[in-house]
Amino acid sequence: MILDQLQGRLDALQRDGLRRARRTLESPCGPAAQVDGARLLSFCSNDYLGLANEPALIDAACAGARAWGVGSGASHLVSGHLGPHAALEQRLAEFTGFARALLFSTGYMANLGIVPALVGRGDAVFADRLNHASLIDAVQLSRADSQRYPHADLAALERLLAASRASRKLILTDAVFSMDGDLAPLPGLLELAERFDAWLVVDDAHGFGVLGAQGRGSLAHFEMPAASRVVYMGTLGKAAGAAGAFVAGDRTVIEWLQQHARTYIFTTAGSPAIACALSASLELIANSDCRRNRLRQLAAQLRDGLAGSRWQLLPSPTAIQPVIIGDNHAALRVAAALYERGLWVPAIRPPTVPRGTARLRVSLTAAHQPQDLARLVDALRDLE
Repeated sequence: MILDQLQGRLDALQRDGLRRARRTLESPCGPAAQVDGARLLSFCSNDYLGLANEPALIDAACAGARAWGVGSGASHLVSGHLGPHAALEQRLAEFTGFARALLFSTGYMANLGIVPALVGRGDAVFADRLNHASLIDAVQLSRADSQRYPHADLAALERLLAASRASRKLILTDAVFSMDGDLAPLPGLLELAERFDAWLVVDDAHGFGVLGAQGRGSLAHFEMPAASRVVYMGTLGKAAGAAGAFVAGDRTVIEWLQQHARTYIFTTAGSPAIACALSASLELIANSDCRRNRLRQLAAQLRDGLAGSRWQLLPSPTAIQPVIIGDNHAALRVAAALYERGLWVPAIRPPTVPRGTARLRVSLTAAHQPQDLARLVDALRDLE
């Protein structure tokens, strides 16, 4: 029976150490977590600036709900585009330096909207092999020819672009790779996009708010211009502390996406109360150099604390600090041992990461304290 087939596949996931389980958080997002009655120190969250439970955002959301209600009631193009949405889009465009921005419900939906709107059959997408699942799925939806280049390998990408006879080309990359924590070579990618007349679509889910002057993102980190061929996606549920996503770019590009991105056209607009909270978040992000400095200090503390140990840290300059384990079951055992010590660190396994590279993904936030990192380092040292 088909139900038995599913159960057999679930059993295989369990056998291979690949079955995922979720825990219910019984407290607001933050380092101090209450889970299943246990008090834990969490290193799981992408709330990089510690804004998810920030009083100023809570106040803005409450005021927005009182003024505008909770729901939008329709898609943006019907009647769901409210004043707070328009104001937030304008602020996001100004903040990133692009002419215009467009709000989406999630980063996943933004990516699924961008790529099929820009390319299709007969075109080609050149994608980094370590791109996020949403980017991989976006290429499949577009029906364009998919060509994947080795991670961050500009020379390999150049060869692929030079050999392509596609009518339109699109280079697709994460800015900060979510499971490795490293940065894409964005200046080199833009140079290739200019030379081969290609779009450059950048997913800055893990860089927006964290990198660059005033947290303006990975393009600002590299001091890159808001070029007309760059399509920039940022999420609003990580460093921004709330929910949603946006795409910023040239005015013509954004108008095209508004007319053709199906995940924008055919979905209900997000809550106006959240849009109000996000406008407040942008102000905090711009004035959060102290939070970003703390992230860098915490990452250095972790790396210094584990230096010379058996734990292999990838060379990440960001808040994402992966500890490579290798075997799926071994990664689960280490995560479980940390959990027993009151430390919540997720074990990441295939297909999220390549086979044989299961890891602990340590996510740092500005809400962590130096003593929190000391506790994690001591626990990992004990488990050597």
